[in-house]
Amino acid sequence: MALVGAMIGAASGGWINDAYGRKKATLLADVVFTAGAIVMAAAPDPYVLILGRLLVGLGVGTASVTAPVYIAEASPSEVRGGLVSTNVLMITGGQFLSYLVNLAFTQVRGTWRWMLGVSAVPAVIQFFLMLCLPESPRWLFMKNEKDKAIAVLSKIYDIARLEDEVDHLSAALEEEQQRKHTVRYLDVFRTKEIRIAFLAGAGLQAFQQFTGINTVMYYSPTIVQMAGFNSNQLALLLSLIVAAMNAGGTVVGIYLIDHCGRKKLALSSLSGVIVSLVILAGAFFAETPGSSNGIYGWLAVIGLALYIAFFAPGMGPVPWTVNSEIYPEQYRGICGGMSATVNWISNLVVAQTFLTIAEALGTGVTFLILAGIALLAVVFVIVYVPETKGLTFVEVERIWKERAWGSSYNTESLLEHGNEST
Repeated sequence: MALVGAMIGAASGGWINDAYGRKKATLLADVVFTAGAIVMAAAPDPYVLILGRLLVGLGVGTASVTAPVYIAEASPSEVRGGLVSTNVLMITGGQFLSYLVNLAFTQVRGTWRWMLGVSAVPAVIQFFLMLCLPESPRWLFMKNEKDKAIAVLSKIYDIARLEDEVDHLSAALEEEQQRKHTVRYLDVFRTKEIRIAFLAGAGLQAFQQFTGINTVMYYSPTIVQMAGFNSNQLALLLSLIVAAMNAGGTVVGIYLIDHCGRKKLALSSLSGVIVSLVILAGAFFAETPGSSNGIYGWLAVIGLALYIAFFAPGMGPVPWTVNSEIYPEQYRGICGGMSATVNWISNLVVAQTFLTIAEALGTGVTFLILAGIALLAVVFVIVYVPETKGLTFVEVERIWKERAWGSSYNTESLLEHGNEST
């Protein structure tokens, strides 16, 4: 139900972002999440607990859309990837801390109520910190609050760069005013260049999940036990190591994403994911029933560790970074929300089917299927995902128009530029 709530929150979060701004959307997410945490902690029966999970999911889904967009719109293009990736670091670091928090509460009376209720604390902290932050300058500009937008931009750029940014925003605003219509969900599929951009963004989000990351994060203790390590404590300890590697790998990704580029990082990440999934599959094929803590069990743990080591720097942050920068301003909220919804739906499908498929076909076969999906992801990135490293939002928008209309767009652009010069 938390994942269902996240899907709803992500789907509606894009509209909330565009209508009311990135800051208000974040504040709303914090309020809803806090309410959900309190409901869970105080739940008198399972039905109220499920309601709390739904509320928490709504908050998470809205925040998952809003945070990358807000960060991207308030970041210089040369460090935009690293700053958006920092958001992913906070998520993976939070996952690791949640393991430690849960471990700390295992000996406390009312264990699960504390585990669920304490999650309200970071939401409350973020709410009050967010009150001190400005609205997205790009959103302000598009809402004709130019003075406020320029005031925010002046804190980010020097005078020379500020003039360029204002010129870019003025051009984007003029283009939007020429269209003179409110963007709706169907408009994403009616406009060719937006449709192509959404295919790339949503495809990356789907492949992030279908290559198995949340299978590893949700079920790592189970996978470790399936590999032959029957001790619950040892399984939890090894899972803590996996979570720590996930957070550490994201730190590497923050550096690499603006130095190597999004596309190269995604391809190298997927290549390592394929190798590690094949190792995992081989370990489970070789593991004989009834054996425990043998060489193949350790090989499975090594496969898990390698998987995280390759996934975390690349396919962890890249889909969120790319989705925060590939859409035009007027489509950024709604397309970001739709692609995040694809991510949460894929997350739900993988989480709900992994153990069933593993039981029906075998764990080794299941990991081979994930490896095959990762191979498809490599082809998808090569064909559909452009390199956006260091590009302005205007330059990224030009890429999609060139892909959609080819040489005819280039000729039209040259004529327009000539007319402007004249």
